[in-house]
Order: sequence, then C-alpha cells, then structure tokens
Amino acid sequence: MTNIQKTAISRRTLLGAFAAVPVLAAAPVYAKTPGYLRGAGKIRRVTLRSGRTGESVDTIYWVEGQYIRPALEEINYFMRDWREDSVKTIDRRQIDIIAAAHNLLNTSEPFQMLSGYRSPRTNAMLRSKSRGVAKSSYHIKGMATDLRLSSRSVSQMARAAVACHGGGVGRYSGSNFVHMDCGPIRTWGR
Repeated sequence: MTNIQKTAISRRTLLGAFAAVPVLAAAPVYAKTPGYLRGAGKIRRVTLRSGRTGESVDTIYWVEGQYIRPALEEINYFMRDWREDSVKTIDRRQIDIIAAAHNLLNTSEPFQMLSGYRSPRTNAMLRSKSRGVAKSSYHIKGMATDLRLSSRSVSQMARAAVACHGGGVGRYSGSNFVHMDCGPIRTWGR
C-alpha cells in the first residue's frame, strides 16, 4: 500500500468526522481570507493526476479555517520530483491557488500535473534542454505547478489562474499547459 493509499484511508475517517460539522462554521475565518483563497471554496480540495507516475490525489486539505496535516503530506508526496523521488513541502499558497483555479473552472475533471516540485539537479537538467526553464524556478521552492485539463483550453485555465490574483501565470499553448505559481503576480506567454 503506497503512502497515498494509506493517507486516503485515514482521510475517509477524518472526512466522516467533518460531515456532521456545519459548513457555515468556517464562514467567519473564510470571510477574512485574501481574494484568491475565496475562489478555493469553503472547504478546500485538490484533485490531481500525474501521467508520469500514474498516481492521483483527491483530497480535502482545509476545513473550518484549518489545514489538514495528513492531506498536506499526501499532496507534498504526490507533487514530489518523480525523477529523484524527492519530496519537498509545497507552499500552502500554491495549493490554494490550484484549488481556487480548479473551482473557478467548474469541472470535476482532475488537473493533470506535469510538474510540481523539482530538485535543483532536475531543474538544471531540464534547463539544459529548454530555454523555457528558469534558473531559479519557483518549482525548486515548492511554489509552482504546471497543469493541464483536457476539457478546458490553455486560455480558459490561464484566465481562471489570473482571476485568483495569487502569483505568476504562464500560458504554454504550444505544449498545452498553464504554469501557476505563488510568486509575484505576473503573466507571460500566449
């Protein structure tokens, strides 16, 4: 049983406990959150798949103003550098941006994650093969994700990410993906 599967079992138990808690209890905390977090929903959830590893993650990671540590650990593991099997703590703001953008796209299709965390060595290798890889990439810091949806265009995904006002959004139409990060707000690409 993988770490992701083990966490899913404990998550079901946790979700059962939250089922009896009214969602409105989170409203006071939620009302004070930055704009991009409001798009994530009152209960925040991420749904991702990786074509590289064949793994999926579908987890509620925030309820009643609190992040759920086992869910965050599951996300960290899922978003690891698969080339080196290296795990890094993913910035919570990045997870919130992914959840908010997905929610704004109004789809149940999981994001396909092309790249999450990259070790410095992996980033250098990719940089040697492509001009589009930044030397000090936010991927190295656990602050960026490259995502795709088959049911939405790059333009639709980029507009949702920009609407979150949470960081950088890059359109890579030729490769059919959108880069989202929780660094400074900026946009690039077509």
